[in-house]
Amino acid sequence: MPISANSGDGAVPEGLHPYAEGLEAACVRYQSCGDCGAAQSLERHACQRCGGVRLSWRDAAGRATVYAVTEVARAPDDSFRALVPYTLVLATLDEGPRVMGHAEPGVVIGDRVRAGFFRHGERTLLRFQRE
Repeated sequence: MPISANSGDGAVPEGLHPYAEGLEAACVRYQSCGDCGAAQSLERHACQRCGGVRLSWRDAAGRATVYAVTEVARAPDDSFRALVPYTLVLATLDEGPRVMGHAEPGVVIGDRVRAGFFRHGERTLLRFQRE
């Protein structure tokens, strides 16, 4: 089901990007083309497949397959220092788009995972767990 950029129900801070808004609501969102049905993970002004401009945000089921894994041993800034070491993955959602998120240690390429979420400072981040 398509969703708006902000639901207006007061549960999510106004002005958040639709993807970040989804994370705050404990769901992974992706863009879908209304012309050809293609799914894409990053916000675009036109469909990567057909060039159509009828794009909407959709909620993913949250299931994915791990495509790539890395362990971060050096924090990009002080706010992530307490998390080091941590695992990041690229995961291909069952709906098609590929997204980056944190993951539990020991996850390997090809693992089936499901989306989870955690608070880090003022924002909610994606964390995949094995199914």
